[in-house]
Amino acid sequence: MLKKWLSYIIPINIRKEKSLWSKTLEVTWANGELVLDSAHTNYSYGSLQRILRKGLLKIGFERVQQMNHILVLGVAGGSVIKTLTNELKYPNKITGVEIDPGVITLANHFFELNRISNLELINDDAFEYVLKTKEKFDLIIIDIFQDTKMPNFLFESFFVNRILEICVERGIVLFNTMCLNDADNQRNKAYLEILKSYNVYVQTMPRIEAHNEIIIIEKLGNNSTS
Repeated sequence: MLKKWLSYIIPINIRKEKSLWSKTLEVTWANGELVLDSAHTNYSYGSLQRILRKGLLKIGFERVQQMNHILVLGVAGGSVIKTLTNELKYPNKITGVEIDPGVITLANHFFELNRISNLELINDDAFEYVLKTKEKFDLIIIDIFQDTKMPNFLFESFFVNRILEICVERGIVLFNTMCLNDADNQRNKAYLEILKSYNVYVQTMPRIEAHNEIIIIEKLGNNSTS
């Protein structure tokens, strides 16, 4: 545990690997906890865990605890899953979808996701999974990044429509976005305009960690676009 205590003074890297999707992946002791980072941003634990926890708190911990099935698109090291299972004591099924097999290996080895009995962890592309799944979810957490970039499909009408199709009525979508420049800000504004075509209730949370904007979408009923 010497590295853990020294990490309060200086971050200590314990694993660095190349990634097909994120250039590099690093597991580091920082301020007494293990975190997973890409080359330029935090992927799991640390600031990201705090961001998604605030999103869950906004929805309401008690409400989340009563849900039957949660989908996490973009698992990384599984920080939001640990929040659900360790802090909220969420007892029901969690399905996690992660495109990068290297991330899954690190998540299982360093963060022990494979020991969470109510988690099904799937190595798949989130877009492909959403297209083919026949499951329905009470909460869908979207937390997909390729280093500091977010795939364009996340903000397109087709994906929005499909996400709402697999969400139960009164279900919730918790979407973590990163806005680093004006183009990203305009992208989010356009996304919010798209949502006006659906029967949903939308909340945006004040920017967290300067660049992260959480968008919370509640499905209210039939969501055929107008």
